[in-house]
Amino acid sequence: MDFFIASGPGGQHRNKVETGVRLLHRPSGISVTATERRSQYANREAAFERMAARLVEHQRVPTPRRPTRPSAASRERRLAEKRHASQNKRLRAAPLQS
Repeated sequence: MDFFIASGPGGQHRNKVETGVRLLHRPSGISVTATERRSQYANREAAFERMAARLVEHQRVPTPRRPTRPSAASRERRLAEKRHASQNKRLRAAPLQS
């Protein structure tokens, strides 16, 4: 746990007092900071909440994606629809003959 002078707006109180809190979780190397509040206590609580959330996210095991492949019938349907749309566009672009 490390305390430091937080930067930003807030005036004399913020510029003089070490209200910023930095937490470092040594085993994982995760570091979080909190400087939003003028109170060191409130910033410490916010930092601990952030650290807990980061550690939970760090421990989550992502579920592997299973690649899917479109069926031959759906691929053929999609190509048939594209051919049909193409035919309609060609008919629209064809000049009118009188």
